[in-house]
Parts: sequence; structure tokens; C-alpha cells
Amino acid sequence: MSFAICKEHTTTKRYCGEVSWGWYYIAIIIISLLKKWERGDITVLLFGFFALTVSEYFFILTGVETFTRTSLLGVMPLWLPFLWGYAFVAIKRAIKILEQE
Repeated sequence: MSFAICKEHTTTKRYCGEVSWGWYYIAIIIISLLKKWERGDITVLLFGFFALTVSEYFFILTGVETFTRTSLLGVMPLWLPFLWGYAFVAIKRAIKILEQE
């Protein structure tokens, strides 16, 4: 999607920003996994991505939490599942470090 298109309409511009954040998270995930690959990272990443997307969806539907950007499923930002997915990998790695001490 061209940035010229993103400047035309506020709604389109907002969506382009979310897509950009999604790509940033994807790039960070790929670089991090290439830099330090551990067994089970993909499984944990996918679990965090899907499990927290579903959980977050139902949590948001209760009205406890809301987002102003709602491009994914009409309730949450497009980039949020990528953030959750990598957060699970980071938590897995943190637990491994803490267990070594």
C-alpha cells in the first residue's frame, strides 16, 4: 500500500499506521529469532498469537478494555497478536534465565 494513499483519508491513514506497526513487529520477531533461536520458540509464538487473540477478543467484548484502533475483528489493533506472540517468547526466555540462577 502506498503512503500517498494513506494520506488521502483519515481512516485509510490509520489503517496504514497499523499495518506499519504490524510489519515492525514481524521484523523484530524475525530478527530476534534469527539472532537467538531456541527449540520451541515457534510453538510458543504461535500459541501466544492465537490464544491471546481469542482471549483478548472476548475480553474486549466484555467492555473492560477498549481500543480506538479496531482493524482486527472489529475490536483490536492489527498489530496486537504479533505483540502478544512475541511477548510469550520473551516470557519463555526470561523464565529460562531465571531458572538458571
